[in-house]
Formats: sequence, C-alpha cells, structure tokens
Amino acid sequence: MRKLRIAVIGCGRISSVYASAFFNLGKQCQPVLAVDKHLDRAEAFAGQFPGCIPSDNTDIPEFQALLSECRPDVLHVLLPHHLHCKYAAAALEMGIHVLCEKPIDISLEAADGMIEASRRGGAQLGIVFQNRYIDGVQRVRELIQSGALGDVKGAFSTLNWHRPPSYYECDWKGRYATEGGGVVIDQAIHSIDLVLYMTGLKAVGVQGHTARRVLKTIEVEDEADAAITLENGSIYSFFSCNYYTSNSPIRVEIDCENGTALLTLDKMEIRWRDGREEVILPSTGKRGAVGENYWGTFHEKQIADFYEALREKRTAPWPPEDARRTLEVVLGLYTSARTQSEICL
Repeated sequence: MRKLRIAVIGCGRISSVYASAFFNLGKQCQPVLAVDKHLDRAEAFAGQFPGCIPSDNTDIPEFQALLSECRPDVLHVLLPHHLHCKYAAAALEMGIHVLCEKPIDISLEAADGMIEASRRGGAQLGIVFQNRYIDGVQRVRELIQSGALGDVKGAFSTLNWHRPPSYYECDWKGRYATEGGGVVIDQAIHSIDLVLYMTGLKAVGVQGHTARRVLKTIEVEDEADAAITLENGSIYSFFSCNYYTSNSPIRVEIDCENGTALLTLDKMEIRWRDGREEVILPSTGKRGAVGENYWGTFHEKQIADFYEALREKRTAPWPPEDARRTLEVVLGLYTSARTQSEICL
C-alpha cells in the first residue's frame, strides 16, 4: 500500500497534534514538506520525519513550485484563519487534496472560493471539526436522524474558557482582519457546529449580542450570546466567554420529544422520557494525547478518516458546505450584534 505523501503549512501550536497523528498513522502517510514563515519552526517540524523538507517560501508561486517538486497527495492547512483560502485554493487547483483547520475562513466569499477551487482541481476539501467524532455525538445524531428521539424542541450550549492577554500577543489573534472575531469564531464555533450536526437542522435566523468585557486589549469579543432559530422553528440558546478562570467543560444539550441529550466535554448523557438513561464515554482515550486538553482527542480520527476516503476513492465525510453553513451562523451573529437586529440566514 503506497503511503500518502503529506505536506503541512503552518507549524505553530496545533502542528504538534498533527505530528503525533502522522507518527501513529505511519503506515498510511509520509510527511514530505513542512512550510512556515519562520524557518526554524518548519525545520523543527520536518526534523521529526526523515526526508521531510522544511521551507519558509510562503509566496504563492514559490509555494506552488514546492508542491510541484514534492508532489504531496494531501496538504494540511494549519494557518491563521484569514490565510486558509489563499493556500488551500493554491493546492486544490493543482489537484492536491486539502484538510484545513476550522474555520473554513473568515468570510463566505473566501469559503466559496475554496469550494470552487476544489471543484476546479478535482480535489477533496475537508474542514476539521474533530468533535463530531465524539462517540456520544455520533450516537445522538443517529437517534435524531432515525426519529428515535423525536422532533428537536430546542438546544443550548455554554462555553466558559480562559484566554489570558498573553494568548493574543501574536500577529493575528484578537484582530477582525486576521482572526475574523473572538470567542465565537475561534472557540465556540465548535459548539455551534455540534448543534447543527447532531440535529441535522439548518439555522435560518440569529439574534445575537457580543461584548468586550474583560480582555480590553483586543479588538474582538470576549463574550457572546444569541438566540439561533433552527429550520423547524425551535430555538438554540447560545452563550460563550473566554474570561473565565479556567477551561470549564463545554456543555451542549439537545432537547427532543422523547428525551434529552447532554454533552459535557466528551461524555454524552441521554435521558429518555420513559425513564431510561444512557451514558456514552469516548472510545478514544486521553492517554498520550498531545496538545491542549480542550482540543479534544479526535483530530487523529478525522485525519485517518480523510486518508481512508482518499484511498478508497470515495467522498470524505462531511462536505465543506457544512463548514460554510457553520461560518454563516457565526458571521450572522456578528452582523446581528453590530446592527442590533435579527439576521435571516
């Protein structure tokens, strides 16, 4: 079985999770190129894998020349949000598959550009929302799709995390032009995506509010709340902040006719109206997990799933249009907060 040739652009904090996955998936993949604007970071990443070439050539023509030389099958885009389309599209148009960190980008125009580049190049585009792979999330989606839980009556999510001022001491965090926003697009976007994914419902409206209450040195919000209307008329109640004292476990609840499903971090509790209870713990353990604990332990599972789809010449799970829909809710929340009006999606 030929190993997939892997390239990475962006060798910052999240790259350690990918390096760990590449080691564990060593029979399936071989990293051949690591690119970062800081050569020392590219060298540190590439040095873990024999034959992997480090580079700081980030200009698009030079980057595409590197891709032509190294001939990767897959490019992992681990860059600041506003650069996702620029580099993903450059690879997709060359026929190179792309698995990109969330969000898909910071504008719907950029998201559409990535999706169109995928079509033109005949290459697959995946967006990482690793928490979809939590066992309990998969179970609840199945129960809602099958009708076992009945119609969705409502949902809520809360995220109370900690980001110190030092978190924003870099050249892109905390700025609308580069990060696209604050706690919603960077952290709580996962909660929004999970509600849409588990319910299988589209959001059709949002009335939101944002504030900068504690982290005064940044442009973007450190708190947000919203009432999000789903297509069946039910309301999803959303809250997030990143000025809490620690990274408290996220909570996502889906209330249905026949029961309620509550996700706390990665444990799912389903309480049926007839008195039955079901607790689903993750099958992927935390032992040996790399990176921050709030990133979860499911990056490797999504990466492996993407690789398997490519090998089997089938469409990877979850098209990029899913990530676009999630981004549309995020941007709708921001527009609603700015205009103090309800936004139709």
